[in-house]
Amino acid sequence: MTIAPQGQKISDLLAAGPTLSFEFFPPKSDEAERQLEKTIHELAPLPPSFVSVTYGAGGSTRDRTRDIVIEVNRTQPFPAMPHLTCSGHTRAQITELLDEYAAAGIHNILALAGDPPADGSDSGGDFAYATELVEMVRDHPGDFAIGVAAHPEMHPRSAGDREADRRWLAAKL
Repeated sequence: MTIAPQGQKISDLLAAGPTLSFEFFPPKSDEAERQLEKTIHELAPLPPSFVSVTYGAGGSTRDRTRDIVIEVNRTQPFPAMPHLTCSGHTRAQITELLDEYAAAGIHNILALAGDPPADGSDSGGDFAYATELVEMVRDHPGDFAIGVAAHPEMHPRSAGDREADRRWLAAKL
């Protein structure tokens, strides 16, 4: 198993393979945050190749995700990767987050469209598709390794055309 020092790009780890990673949900309370810190500390001896931290719908956990990723990257011997969604965000908000991640030595971003609001309302923001977020992350001077997601059964917003769905995935890649 490949174990990475902080600052290593996850794309390099995956290429060297195999890897072990953990995905964490950002806590919703200070008590849950303390429990997550304890859990990460307990899992560190395994040791994971990297960890990732999810992102709440519409960026609802943006600050907690950022804080956890920066803290893990600062205190653990493995890199942390934040999930980042474009749903409900402006370009200025994304730029600010990318600047903060770059300044903290984060080198990996999982760029996602994000879930639309459960009530069907418009999520707002400047982005319609994850491909736009991928382009913005790629253009940032932080030189991030960018991960993307795929839906094995076709994307929920797909028009039902598997070939078009694959073309969108290829555009993200």
